[in-house]
Amino acid sequence: MYVFSEFFVFAFELGPLFLYESNIQMVVYVIPSQNLNPPPCSKQCILVSQLQLLHYMKRVWFVNTAGEEVSFDAGGDIYGYFDILNWNLKGNRGQYTKVGTFNNDINTGQKLSINSSAIQWSSGLGKFCFSLSFLFSTLASSKVPLSVCSGDCPPGYRKAPQRGQPACCFDCILCPEGMISNQTNSVDCYLCPEDHWTNSRRTKCVPKVIEFLSYEEPLGLVMASFAVIFSLATMMVLCVFLKFRDTAVVKANNRNLSYLLLLSLTFCFLCSLAFIGRPSRLTCTIRQALFGVTFSLCISCILAKTIIVVIAFKATRPGNNLRVWVGFQTALLVVFTSNCVQVIIILVWLVRFSPFLEPNYHVLTGVILMECNEGSVIMFYCTIGYLGFLASFSFVVAFLARNLPDSFNEAKYITFSMLTFLSVWSSFIPAYLSTKGKYIVASEIFAILLSSLGLLGCIFGPKCYIILLKPSMNTREFLMSKSS
Repeated sequence: MYVFSEFFVFAFELGPLFLYESNIQMVVYVIPSQNLNPPPCSKQCILVSQLQLLHYMKRVWFVNTAGEEVSFDAGGDIYGYFDILNWNLKGNRGQYTKVGTFNNDINTGQKLSINSSAIQWSSGLGKFCFSLSFLFSTLASSKVPLSVCSGDCPPGYRKAPQRGQPACCFDCILCPEGMISNQTNSVDCYLCPEDHWTNSRRTKCVPKVIEFLSYEEPLGLVMASFAVIFSLATMMVLCVFLKFRDTAVVKANNRNLSYLLLLSLTFCFLCSLAFIGRPSRLTCTIRQALFGVTFSLCISCILAKTIIVVIAFKATRPGNNLRVWVGFQTALLVVFTSNCVQVIIILVWLVRFSPFLEPNYHVLTGVILMECNEGSVIMFYCTIGYLGFLASFSFVVAFLARNLPDSFNEAKYITFSMLTFLSVWSSFIPAYLSTKGKYIVASEIFAILLSSLGLLGCIFGPKCYIILLKPSMNTREFLMSKSS
């Protein structure tokens, strides 16, 4: 019925144009408005433009073979009564089923009436063709098919058009890390702020995890515990030396320098605590300064001990005037001079290139690393390099003095302690350069604790053994007999 109406519309539309022609085999050309070169036309053809065709279509009115009036309203919509048919394939034959009606002649009320339960949809991937009169399908099913070839993209995904396919065909692509989409069928993914990261589903931005070496985590707790334990052990050694300060072993090795060395070792252990916990501007500024000054003081005391041992041996020779240099004043001069260089380096570092707190957003995914920017890597390595220079010089002097008389000699112990110190810090540099995040801090704390423990054990371990467990060896007579 709808096809017949279209034919009559076309006939009535062109009827006024054919009034002056009697030949029904005439050809009609509809010329697009943008076509500047119309086709050649003989007497049996009529050139009709789109505007002319539209003009006559709006004026169409007729009664079709079913006795129904056919006309158009001002908006171009057709009036009439239509059956809505559902076409299904039954075997090799098609079958029509009436599923509803559309009556445009009704001014009030419901014009469209559809029985949804009577509709049989396609259950496969067949193509559909819908018009006002027919609903075509291939395989019957009561499930309503999708009108697109791709399903909806859930939040966290974006739509990516398929090349060479219609606009309704697309792929759902998961948003990359750091980007989200919080709507269905989102076209784009949106970047999270710098201090936020995506959740696992890429549907919202969540605050990044703030990471630093804290006292609550096992690594920080263990290192802090060792720092406190070793510092207490050093204080206990100092108490032992103070209690037995008049014995031969303590007096033979410059007890005042031993006290100062033990104090500096205590601060070396404790300075590692400044590297644990949430960094701040204050801790970032002072922690490397504390490390540099305390270790410089410690190595300077060891260097002074070594030099005093050499001077004391030289002073025992007849006619030698070095006896005036054997004393605590000479040791203080060596310690002060050696430590002043390190203090100057650190002062320049703090004044010109002061360390500062710098959150790092890019090293680890989804993590903000709270770390200290050293301000100048050169000044950091100058500090460690000067410590290495002092330790190397002490090692050389102690190694050359290892065969001096045993009553005055602790050069052997100093040689082993400096060898341990240099080995630890030589291993620290590649570890420092190859680690990231809080493990950089952990590697430096480990180097501080291990090198300090090496100094404490190599220099004071044998002395504590004699003082506490072998008191018979802690006499002047025993030391002199051993020397002779």
